[in-house]
Amino acid sequence: MSTYLITGVSRGIGFAFLRHISADPNNTVIGLVRDKTTTEKKVREELDRPNIHIIQADLTDLDSLKKSVDQVSPLVNGSIDYLIANAGYMSLWSAYHPLSSLGNDPERLEEDILECFRTNVVGNVHLFNLYMPLILKGHVKKVIAITSGFADDDLTTTYAIDVAGPYSISKAAMNTAVAKFSAEYAERGVLFMGIAPGAVEVGQDKDLTEEQIKIAMALGEKFARYAPHFRGRTTPEESVKDMMSVINAASLESGHGGCFISQHGNKKWL
Repeated sequence: MSTYLITGVSRGIGFAFLRHISADPNNTVIGLVRDKTTTEKKVREELDRPNIHIIQADLTDLDSLKKSVDQVSPLVNGSIDYLIANAGYMSLWSAYHPLSSLGNDPERLEEDILECFRTNVVGNVHLFNLYMPLILKGHVKKVIAITSGFADDDLTTTYAIDVAGPYSISKAAMNTAVAKFSAEYAERGVLFMGIAPGAVEVGQDKDLTEEQIKIAMALGEKFARYAPHFRGRTTPEESVKDMMSVINAASLESGHGGCFISQHGNKKWL
């Protein structure tokens, strides 16, 4: 029996993690979400599994994270084996334009960067700190941050990936936070690692403007040059299956402490 805490399980990759992991009735799975009522309804309708527990919390609300620990602890007998930090933020406004273009509205750009950092960096740092007492009592002791290939500077410069600046910068910062936590806790048996899910279809194109669609197509051409085998986004379920294989195989002994890798277990992002 293993215990899992997963953030952002209301949809997309987070819900796929919830579905995949809770399929084993021996697992206890805790999902942290901002909208508990809606998520509980979705879980009842689509999964209806007694080993799933949904708790309200927001990465940008420190008090709600503190309260969640008190609610989660009795559900898992005070210990967590796996913490999967899936919840993240990327605005549609900044996702399809370079920083120079976004800089035409400097106030909005600043707020967009700060919002990415509040959720993707600061929120996760608080999450890790608050739940570390439970992780240290777990048997497995794995903390997994869902990151992005966009945070790879080599990919960015080699293939001129100039879009999604605020999101990419915040994910790179989160990768460094993961490395710092690993440096602190590896000798106590805790594996911290970042894993990118690849290109996953989560409905991100449904509200695009014509201009954004053109930019997305140009980005797709860059992806095709980077990975000639690339044929488009995978499903959340496929991505989660790949990531879980990597997560289950990873260990401190195999050198994964503080690493930043893909769903393939390497630096190939697609």
